[in-house]
Amino acid sequence: WDWTAEGVVGAASGIPRKSSPPPPSPKSWLEPEPTELLMRKQIQFADQKQEFNKRPTKIGRRSLSRSISQSSTDSYSSAASYTDSSDDETSPRDKQQKNSKGSSDFCVKNIKQAEFGRREIEIAEQEMPALMALRKRAQGEKPLAGAKIVGCTHITAQTAVLMETLGALGAQCRWAACNIYSTLNEVAAALAESGFPVFAWKGESEDDFWWCIDRCVNVEGWQPNMILDDGGDLTHWIYKKYPNMFKKIKGIVEESVTGVHRLYQLSKAGKLCVPAMNVNDSVTKQKFDNLYCCRESILDGLKRTTDMMFGGKQVVVCGYGEVGKGCCAALKAMGSIVYVTEIDPICALLLPHNRCSLDGNKNVVTREHLDRMKNSCIVCNMGHSNTEIDVASLRTPELTWERVRSQVDHVIWPDGKRIVLLAEGRLLNLSCSTVPTFVLSITATTQALALIELYNAPEGRYKQDVYLLPKKMDEYVASLHLPTFDAHLTELTDEQAKYLGLNKNGPFKPNYYRCLGLPRNQGHLGSDELPELELVFASPTTYAYMNSEK
Repeated sequence: WDWTAEGVVGAASGIPRKSSPPPPSPKSWLEPEPTELLMRKQIQFADQKQEFNKRPTKIGRRSLSRSISQSSTDSYSSAASYTDSSDDETSPRDKQQKNSKGSSDFCVKNIKQAEFGRREIEIAEQEMPALMALRKRAQGEKPLAGAKIVGCTHITAQTAVLMETLGALGAQCRWAACNIYSTLNEVAAALAESGFPVFAWKGESEDDFWWCIDRCVNVEGWQPNMILDDGGDLTHWIYKKYPNMFKKIKGIVEESVTGVHRLYQLSKAGKLCVPAMNVNDSVTKQKFDNLYCCRESILDGLKRTTDMMFGGKQVVVCGYGEVGKGCCAALKAMGSIVYVTEIDPICALLLPHNRCSLDGNKNVVTREHLDRMKNSCIVCNMGHSNTEIDVASLRTPELTWERVRSQVDHVIWPDGKRIVLLAEGRLLNLSCSTVPTFVLSITATTQALALIELYNAPEGRYKQDVYLLPKKMDEYVASLHLPTFDAHLTELTDEQAKYLGLNKNGPFKPNYYRCLGLPRNQGHLGSDELPELELVFASPTTYAYMNSEK
């Protein structure tokens, strides 16, 4: 048998192997002549000296990095590496920047990164079919004409598609980031270049965070009449600093557990002075963003930051809501031994059947827990805020903080034990990785429709309270995404619709349906009672905008 590659291929194909000339003697090709060896050493030394002389200085390295990034125009990694060290030394607040139109009404890390951010946005558009469908319809309709929306969300390529869609629907927008670590600098630059007043960059300080929000709100000659919030910080800031603005604000759209909780608290205290739409507890948001998004992004964030193998590791997940289910499924699939803590007996009862929400809360992991953790334990947060982990208790003189890499800190105890803290206890997946674009398309479309509904609702339709998203909107958002999978709905017959007591065109679920019931301690109009059973849906403008030609 001839086990050379050529011989095996020849035998397998039935082609006789061609005879090759005998190889040269070992000396002729392994052992160079003394003169040749000396010349080779001299050439090698000269090349090394020349290469050493070519090594760039500090300024040279910066220009070299820029030229490499600009030449690799088809790679996102080159966009991510396009950094000028001078940018890192100067706060964006201290820099004077203008876009190509001469506007300086923005504050981003580096406006020169706009081209790279634009490519990211274009890629995201391919996975966000519903928003693109809304844009197409906006060619003849402008349901948000006259709307002045101030937003505070994660600034990523996906939210950029949402912002540009709102602009296509007729709205004016000003935007800040809801998380100091989740902003994609190149995307923020692309939005600023397009004319959107954006105030955000990755790695803001706490002072920067509130400064950016204030720059969005406190503008001469411009006052918002709609709020799109993620976490409630923007709403809180307006209540605290500019309460008179609520006289012209038509409504608030909130997408996070934390922000919704704050709105219900305001409602219960009688301090909520405008209608608010709870997007977080819509079925599409709960199932897709909370469950499937976290199932895919939890491992991405953990792997990028720790390079750890999770097979055989023991993992504790606090909470078994939709986020918790997604995290448990992903970690168990990697071979981890998953333990879950719960306060809700219904959620706890689901655990044995699922074989395995990291809900927004306060002090879920305390200093006492952190003191008892094993050496090199990884601690991270998949909730919204940085309140779930008591990070403040770790900032004491006896503990040493050691920055390992971006978003990764070692907190070292006096006895040498250390824990690995990710993103300083803030949201892991958007701080340390990315999330699936298609999932965010569902959430963003829900936000857009909620804004359309509140903005166009007749006066008096919505009171000063918190409302769940109408089921008709939920179903419409889902239907816009079905063509992506070449999926087609079956239509009820008249007899079937009559038997079920439903309209053939929906809604197909009662308005209180939320997969596993109502959100905890939350109900319609901020009360603890069950919501009314009639459909709370509303303005003719929104209804006409959602109805298909059929």
